[in-house]
Amino acid sequence: MAPSLEEPLQPVDDALDAALKKTPSLVAPQPEHCPGPESQNAGKGDACDGCPNQAICASAPKGPDPDIPLITQRLAGIKHKILVLSGKGGVGKSTFTTMLGHAFASNADNTVGIMDTDICGPSIPKMMGVDDETIHVTSTGWEPVWVSDNLGVMSVQFMLPNRDDAVIWRGPKKNGLIKQFLKDVEWGQLDYLVVDTPPGTSDEHLSVNTFLKESGVDGAVVITTPQEVSLLDVRKEIDFCRKAGIKILGLVENMSGFVCPKCTHQSEIFRATTGGGKKLAADMCIPFLGAVPLDPRIGMSCDYGESFFDNFGDSPACKALKEVVRNVGKSIGVNPDEILADD
Repeated sequence: MAPSLEEPLQPVDDALDAALKKTPSLVAPQPEHCPGPESQNAGKGDACDGCPNQAICASAPKGPDPDIPLITQRLAGIKHKILVLSGKGGVGKSTFTTMLGHAFASNADNTVGIMDTDICGPSIPKMMGVDDETIHVTSTGWEPVWVSDNLGVMSVQFMLPNRDDAVIWRGPKKNGLIKQFLKDVEWGQLDYLVVDTPPGTSDEHLSVNTFLKESGVDGAVVITTPQEVSLLDVRKEIDFCRKAGIKILGLVENMSGFVCPKCTHQSEIFRATTGGGKKLAADMCIPFLGAVPLDPRIGMSCDYGESFFDNFGDSPACKALKEVVRNVGKSIGVNPDEILADD
């Protein structure tokens, strides 16, 4: 797709002002047991006594976010919404998100959207081969960038003047942009919206969950790698999902062994010293969706913005991915035979 001839949205800060005016600017972190600045009890509870934010919270707007109904209405045409989460960085969330998007879109009857909520490290556009595109603004809202006829992407990368510019924002601005992605983007009728998230269990995750809760989220796919260092953070992510009321569709063990592209022999690179993802899923009583091995062609496909799923369909990694996608389909109540194109 040729780049848009329209000027990029400049500056990004101006586009977010309206969404951020309602957000109180706190002078100190929220203390433990804080009722929240938008609570009816804000500035009046026992936990508020002595807090530097007490006067700010007492005068801040109360009640639920008025944009929630607008977001719910905007997303009414999306059948399934899937979050890709992991408390650990570097486990392949964005890579898995792109492969999941390509897998869904391999069936021409499916229309798929990918929303990149990693505001400070947006890598989805590069992996999808559209990092030089810009956003089109129409009378109905922001248009996503279409990778193919049935696969669209939205990311902050499309709004930056230069591809190497850093996004140096605090939490409220990042939350404001995520809200605009949900409220102002004209996704249209989608079968699947896959939301890629950054590492951790903080601002972006809370915002996505809050804004999507009313419109309905099918659940989250949690990504891990076999080693215990990764599993430590993933346990926290699972706990976050349970406390936030997010259904866990299942756990995927990424980088599960190494597959040689020539002989297809599989070697164990990251040893599962404590049993890996399969044992973690059993211990935490969540479904195990499958294990996807390493294949150097996955990284090459991401670098060139091509679909590993389409180009290397006979590889062991792709066959494992197909099984994972079918299991995701089962978890959201879709017939596995209707998700992928005919093999």
